[in-house]
Amino acid sequence: MNISALSQCAALLMLLTLAPAAPGAETPDPRVPLNGVQVPLSAYASPEARARLQAMLDANARGEVPGKDIAAARAFYDAQNSDRVARMRKLWPVRTSEQRFDGVLTDVAEPADGIAPANKGRVLINLHGGAFLWGARSGALAEAIPIAGVGRIKVISVDYRQGPEYAFPAASEDVEIVYRALLRDHRPQDIGIYGCSAGGFLTGQVVARLVSRQLPLPGAVGTFCGSVAAPDGDSIYTAAALEGQKVPAGPPKLSEYPYFRGANLSDALVFPANSQAILARFPPTLLISGSRDFALSSVLRSHTLLDAAGVDAELHVWDGMWHAFFVDPELPESRQV
Repeated sequence: MNISALSQCAALLMLLTLAPAAPGAETPDPRVPLNGVQVPLSAYASPEARARLQAMLDANARGEVPGKDIAAARAFYDAQNSDRVARMRKLWPVRTSEQRFDGVLTDVAEPADGIAPANKGRVLINLHGGAFLWGARSGALAEAIPIAGVGRIKVISVDYRQGPEYAFPAASEDVEIVYRALLRDHRPQDIGIYGCSAGGFLTGQVVARLVSRQLPLPGAVGTFCGSVAAPDGDSIYTAAALEGQKVPAGPPKLSEYPYFRGANLSDALVFPANSQAILARFPPTLLISGSRDFALSSVLRSHTLLDAAGVDAELHVWDGMWHAFFVDPELPESRQV
């Protein structure tokens, strides 16, 4: 399948796959031309982040792309995520294994020095990013290993079904199966669910699904660089401009996304922001983004709606940071996340 018709979201994602700058290199001063002005990176950004952004801009100038079809794109991201995983294992020693929950494959990450006593009965479900097209396995571990290592907690990453082979609500169904299986051995308040990018949107979809199924809800959720509201707003345009990308003519055409083909985008099971009643049922929610994240406006809107619905919603935004910046383990900002 040709992926050229996908929105600018996927185009921006490919900029996040570069290797970190060499240690000891001079800190660059990345700037982006905008209306005749050379816009620098935020003064609050770390030297490591400045080097990272410069590498992103250089890659954009070279026209680097992940591939023209889905197989090439998946191979491209898998190679880059596998490199991240190798770097992360040096920072956070973990044990990883495969486990199936009622037929659904997952990757499990546990801290090598043992789970913290306070987390013995707790578990996190991780839902990886990747535009509902890629990111499985290696991408999931890149999002799970730091959390397992820092939090000293078991993290279970779901290898949920994606497009173009499958369409909504396949991923939500897979996560529900894993969640139901965990409920046999865990109290719902001892289960957390989190995800980044597509995984952040999927986390919101899963909570809405659990509400509709009248299942007990998890103790907390995290929606990072994607949440309960559809991607739209100022950040769709400003993020592209500040990353040296062509500014899009409009928001992503989600109806053209393979995973959402045939889906009703006004359905609260697709975007829970469409139902204040469902939002009011959400457990405590952590929202994370960066000021140069194309999904920032969606995350801000999601926080506003969750807060208005009475949810304990906590928002953190890192100035100058881009979409899913925290998957780069060497950045100080990533460690703060």
